[in-house]
Formats: sequence, C-alpha cells, structure tokens
Amino acid sequence: MRLTKYGHACVRVEHDGGVLVIDPGMFTEPAALDGVDAVLITHEHADHLDVGALADALARRPSVTVHTNAAVASKLDALAGVVTTVDSGDTFTAAGMPVRAYGGLHADIHPEIPRVPNLGFVVNDRVYHPGDSFDVPDDVTVDTLFVPVSAPWLKLSEAVEFVRAVAPRRAYALHDALLSDAGQQVTAGVLSRLAGCEYARLEPGTVLPE
Repeated sequence: MRLTKYGHACVRVEHDGGVLVIDPGMFTEPAALDGVDAVLITHEHADHLDVGALADALARRPSVTVHTNAAVASKLDALAGVVTTVDSGDTFTAAGMPVRAYGGLHADIHPEIPRVPNLGFVVNDRVYHPGDSFDVPDDVTVDTLFVPVSAPWLKLSEAVEFVRAVAPRRAYALHDALLSDAGQQVTAGVLSRLAGCEYARLEPGTVLPE
C-alpha cells in the first residue's frame, strides 16, 4: 500500500492498482486527484471538499465514485449518480479497498457554531483519517494515523491524547496548512515527545515510508 500526504487534510492511498483520495480540499494540490478511482469526503468544509476540483476529476474519469455522509451528498447534486451516502459503522469498498466509517460529528468549534456531520475512515484496516474529529475506532488496530494538529477547534494536548488513545505504530500531521514554520516545529516537538509512537509532519506530496 502506497500512502501520499498532500496539502492540509488530503491523503492518497494506492493499493493493488486502485487509487483512493480522502478530503481533497481548497489547500490540496490538483495532482492528488490524478488517476483517482474513488474519493472519500469526511465533511462539508471547504478545506476538505473542493467541489470544483472534484467535478474536474470526474469529468476526466467518469467512473470515479464518491463516498460521504448525507449532508455532503446533498451539496453534490451536480455529481448525481456517482455519490454514495454512508453512515457511521458502515463498511464498504472504494477503489477496491475495504473502508469503515466512524464517528458522526465535527469537533466542537464554538457553542454558537453548529456542528456538521463528520465521518472518519479506516482504510484497509490499517490507515485512519478522522476528518475534523478525535473519534477513536474501538474495533480495529490502526497502523498509520493521520492526526489533526491545528484548527480553531483544537488544542495540542487533545491531539496528544487522541494519538495515545488510538495507539498506532506511527502518526503523521493532518490539518496543518495554517501553521507557521515556528508552529510546525513546536507541534512536532510536543507530539514527538508525548504521543508514544513515531510522529512526523510531511511536506505535501511526500510518499510515506512502508
């Protein structure tokens, strides 16, 4: 399985000839969607869902399928016919890979800001992308975790405790586009020291080591 971290919240998974992309949003490089077979969208925020880029990818590859929650699906009327709605607890196949959905709601930003639906996805029983949540899968051993490290709803201690709760072999920064270079260094220092597993922040386009 080949994993590539793209800008901010986007992860590309390639396995047995299939290409699966999770959360190609407004900070994601267009190359992330090259040759894509299936797309998973955790929630509706623009940093996770770029409708225009998704439509362009579908125009090039009409066979692409999209899997997401009902709230996002309702915003993708122009892509009718390729969108499948999934719920927390559902298991399905995307780009030939087994996927299971977890969670249900975006993390709390502020009491006056409504929480939108959010699904985390475990791919191939090994890789977990939680979207904008700290929901912990309770029935799978995660090998590779993508951990959100910067957001209006997040403090670093929560990221540390999330990694500890999931207990992966390794963790990589997710949701990191808004951090300055100094912020990246501080975050990496804290998580490397406290997460209890291998941790790194990857430049966009980096292929993860096996």
